[in-house]
Amino acid sequence: MSNSKVNYHDYLTLDQLLDSQRPITKAHDEMLFVVIHQAYELWFKLVLHEVDSVWQMFAKESVDEEEISTIVARMGRVLEIMKLLVDQVRIIETMTPLDFLDFRDALHPASGFQSFQFRLLEVKLGLKREQRVAVPQQQYHIALKPEQQKQLLEAESQTNLFTLINQWLERLPFLEYRTFNFVEQYMKSIEAMFDRERQGFMEDKALFSDKEYEARLAILEKSQHYIQALLHEDTYNKLLAEGEVRLSYNAMLAALMINLYRDQPILHLPFQFLNQLTELDELIATWRHRHSVMARKMLGKKIGTGGSAGYDYLRQTVYQHTVFSDFANLASLFIPRRELPKLPLDLIHKLGFHYSYTVNPTGERVKWYPRTPDASELA
Repeated sequence: MSNSKVNYHDYLTLDQLLDSQRPITKAHDEMLFVVIHQAYELWFKLVLHEVDSVWQMFAKESVDEEEISTIVARMGRVLEIMKLLVDQVRIIETMTPLDFLDFRDALHPASGFQSFQFRLLEVKLGLKREQRVAVPQQQYHIALKPEQQKQLLEAESQTNLFTLINQWLERLPFLEYRTFNFVEQYMKSIEAMFDRERQGFMEDKALFSDKEYEARLAILEKSQHYIQALLHEDTYNKLLAEGEVRLSYNAMLAALMINLYRDQPILHLPFQFLNQLTELDELIATWRHRHSVMARKMLGKKIGTGGSAGYDYLRQTVYQHTVFSDFANLASLFIPRRELPKLPLDLIHKLGFHYSYTVNPTGERVKWYPRTPDASELA
């Protein structure tokens, strides 16, 4: 440790930082343009710092349960940064289209398309090359500097965060627990739920015309068939092979179970994390959308400075460049809490805080009961 006193200005290297804004025209609003984009790059650097740390924790052969809270905290920070990046668009929108035209021609061929850090973030999260919206006559990385291209291709060859999360979910140990089989029990609950809805339709048949009744019944049957198909391994694996889903079958079931039984103490942090992944996708899509709307306002139908289709290209990326949509799509498999299969008492005990409560034979939680349930309780 040095005994010299730390100086605020020197610690932040403000001489270099504040001297790094170098507009190439005399247009007044070019300074705004430069500062905004430099700020974006600084935030991208921090996001990559956080995502890399989460990647390292998931890259281990076994993820330490104690690290899940750290993962949730760091991903929470990433989400707050992304919210700020969305709001930051409002600042650049104080520039009018004519203000932008004062210096836009001088920017060719520079473009946000050349943001190496954002491209690297996409790859590290798990955006696949074949998912990307095509840019005429060029690969997505060609516009970058040679060394950046090399780093991006190296990142593509590494295991991405999505894949590591998939592997982590596959290791969830509770899908088959002694005599409890989650899929079998869940299918029974789904059938019982739809049987009750079907019975309700029949009882209310007089309220509808024959055509309306048949239409509603057809929707119900289609919904039941879709859910049952997704829970059938062979059908699901066909969707996986076709690229309709990305999570493996067991990972999908684990994520489903975490969502459905999220109130069990051990599953609560994993639920928060999966929810954060969905929110991250949403925030990146929101940022892309705000960017595309701004581009349309600034450029109309002009092509982008990097050679893309401008607004049309940006608009397509909003929905096509997602990574964690499988977690959002799980909602199609959800059923009401009251319909959920009851977990075995000993499994509830394993999923709970052992020294906070135990479970009696009627399924009720009993406060502070610091011992493992005996054989009579587990019968």
